[in-house]
Amino acid sequence: MKKRILTLLLLGISILSLTACGKNQSGENGEVVVYNWGEYIDPDVITSFEEETGIRVIYDEFETNEIMYPKVEAGASAYDVVCPSDYMIKKMIDNDLLAKLDFEKIPNAKKYIGQQYYDQSREFDPGNEYSIPYCWGTVGILYNKTMVTEPVDSWDILWDETYADNILMQDSVRDAFMVALKRAGASMNSLDETQLQEAKDMLIAQKPLVQAYVIDQVRDKMIGGEAALGVIYSGEAIYTQRENADLEYVIPKEGTNVWIDSWVIPKNAPNRENAEKFIDYMCRPEIALQNFEYITYSTPNEGARELIEDEDIKNSPIAFPDLSQYQNLETFSYLGEEGDALYNELWKEVKSE
Repeated sequence: MKKRILTLLLLGISILSLTACGKNQSGENGEVVVYNWGEYIDPDVITSFEEETGIRVIYDEFETNEIMYPKVEAGASAYDVVCPSDYMIKKMIDNDLLAKLDFEKIPNAKKYIGQQYYDQSREFDPGNEYSIPYCWGTVGILYNKTMVTEPVDSWDILWDETYADNILMQDSVRDAFMVALKRAGASMNSLDETQLQEAKDMLIAQKPLVQAYVIDQVRDKMIGGEAALGVIYSGEAIYTQRENADLEYVIPKEGTNVWIDSWVIPKNAPNRENAEKFIDYMCRPEIALQNFEYITYSTPNEGARELIEDEDIKNSPIAFPDLSQYQNLETFSYLGEEGDALYNELWKEVKSE
């Protein structure tokens, strides 16, 4: 999923790690190379892991799954731990890029990650052999209550001319098409060319109303009152509400994407033992809680949720929604090379209009 802008602190960790690598007694090479979304971990967690284990973390970041995948596929940079999203995990499995996990060496994963998240993961990791859920959430509409006075419960409002130049859309092919396909009553994993053409036409018709196609900037623009409506991830919505009390988040009635980002170990990982130690550390309840409080994305770690002291957050309908009250919720599927190419071509047509 789309996370926040890179922090100087995390970049500092990467630079220090890259300049201080070397063998020591703690593991294969005394290091673990992690490839994760921007601002998707508390920097203090990396520090505490290094201090406890003696394993140096080399930390690299990506902004989209589509940027991450070719780097892992090429193998030029040998990563030990990566955090892709659901559909991209399936693609990586299908292309034999991932190693099967040894859960005996990652005991906290089985002990603390809720079974429902493993059940959901079977949609992209059928045997729960390759991935361990790290964060999850929904995609919805964030709106400013001082700028939008009517009820917001449908994707339709993103096509309302009243809000011309006040709408923010995700600059992502799958996310943009998800909105249009759901609005049309279709699956967000549709490969039906008629449905996809309809969704493309819908996005082209919406384009004059869109202020910007953005990723991380949705958060900052909405906090600053620069737009009335934006498509956003639930974790970002929690953060924005802390900064601007006028913002509200809704899951549209037509349905949406319920996503999971998970830890995986590439098949060519040079430091597998250290990768297992890193993932197990991330699954400790107190560490998962620390990350949740920092990044505000929902944790699948039941031990961490029990440790949340703020009852409003612990029972937040944004952070921990009761998904049974919503209809037409889906997880992105990997659509194959032809499916990817079809979506990408249609998206180019949308952006070029």
